[in-house]
Amino acid sequence: MDQKWISMIVLFSAVCGVSPYVPHRYHFVNQSKTWTEAQSYCRQTYTDLATINNMDEMKKLNDTLKDKAQGSVWIGLNRGNTGKWGWSLGGGNFYSVGDSYRNWNTKEPNNDGRNEFCVAMYNQSGTWLDEGCWKTYTFACFDEKNTQTKSYVFINEAKSWYEAQSYCRKHHTDLASVRNQIENQQISSVGIAVERFWIGLFKDSWEWSDQSSSSFRYWNSSQPDNNGLTKCAAASVKDQGQWEDIRCEEQHPFICHENRLILIQQNLTWNGALRYCRENHVDLVSVHSEEIQLWVKDVAQKASTDHVWLGLRHTCTQGFWFWTSGFTICYDNWAPGNGTEGEDCSPVERTGAVQARGDQKWASMPENQTLNFICIKYEG
Repeated sequence: MDQKWISMIVLFSAVCGVSPYVPHRYHFVNQSKTWTEAQSYCRQTYTDLATINNMDEMKKLNDTLKDKAQGSVWIGLNRGNTGKWGWSLGGGNFYSVGDSYRNWNTKEPNNDGRNEFCVAMYNQSGTWLDEGCWKTYTFACFDEKNTQTKSYVFINEAKSWYEAQSYCRKHHTDLASVRNQIENQQISSVGIAVERFWIGLFKDSWEWSDQSSSSFRYWNSSQPDNNGLTKCAAASVKDQGQWEDIRCEEQHPFICHENRLILIQQNLTWNGALRYCRENHVDLVSVHSEEIQLWVKDVAQKASTDHVWLGLRHTCTQGFWFWTSGFTICYDNWAPGNGTEGEDCSPVERTGAVQARGDQKWASMPENQTLNFICIKYEG
């Protein structure tokens, strides 16, 4: 085994915990442009207009704006023609929820009066109904810092859906999301003697410029007013970055985002991919949390090969797998039969790749195979 890999193993971090990984960073552009012009600039210079997935990213965006902007700045949200249901917690987050699980009550959602865009849960049955977002109910928050099995907190104060959302984000994490029937039962058991209470599902027709699935929203309490002419979203600096809908033809500064991961559609050996990433970017990607795996899966889907190299390598001398970044393997996502300690090292050593599609599990592959690969573009 090469001395460089032995030296790297010595440097391994032994700490396993929550990753500080952030999928992108924000860039403030102090030029006044329309929303469409700003979108074009961001796509040419970085990745796209800013997408915000959760409150941590919203705070980072506000930090980017600090002392740099006055008034409003464009973000990547604009109004489409069709509405869809999404969770307040948003996509691109470790705790986010897909669109598969629903527990509607009979004949719901019915959009009574054509203005029921927020969701409440019946306390007795645990089934859901759509309601007008201005109605006031008690509500259930989700708290990711809660170390107990049930990470839900019932708030016995009647608020509108948006007020409840703001409360949960300030004091906990967000309004409660529901991934499956078990969580639905946990949430319904948290409530006290009330008929119904808010959960984090809502419906709107706003879409992100980069076509991401994030349903995170941070509207000002009086927004969006959806008057038919205001189809683009901006963050208001004077309102702590809360969002407003305004006319796309107005001219404002804007925020771009730059993805941390980049797919390289060249077919190289593992060592060739590692060399390319280190010469042109930072490193091959290390997947040391489920959150990073979600972003890797999104990037890998665009690959021209069936597998995509990761910064994962096996040492036959020591008999274990390790990340080139120096992280120990705290989290893993191996396909069945892969990632064993007793790897067959003949004729070459094994390295790690992720399936580009399907279940997108990790696979052990010979280092001289040629694949697409994913680089990290910048540190931290």
